[in-house]
Amino acid sequence: MKTVISAALIALAAGTSAFAAVQPIPGSITYENANVMLEKAPAGSTFFHTFANGDGRDVREIYKVNADKSVTLVNRTVSNAS
Repeated sequence: MKTVISAALIALAAGTSAFAAVQPIPGSITYENANVMLEKAPAGSTFFHTFANGDGRDVREIYKVNADKSVTLVNRTVSNAS
């Protein structure tokens, strides 16, 4: 019984982390304005946005262009160098 409960909890934890969306931070294109629209980018394409955060580290974000020309933040990496 303990094995079944443990397996269920692990499956639940793994499933919830897969659906966690990357949230915008200060400097992100969609920070405080989730309605960003692009005019010429084809739907399904991706683009990068790089900026320095408050402590001097470089942040690189990947956005995807949706069918309605809005953008979705899909990935973020932060450099370790300060």
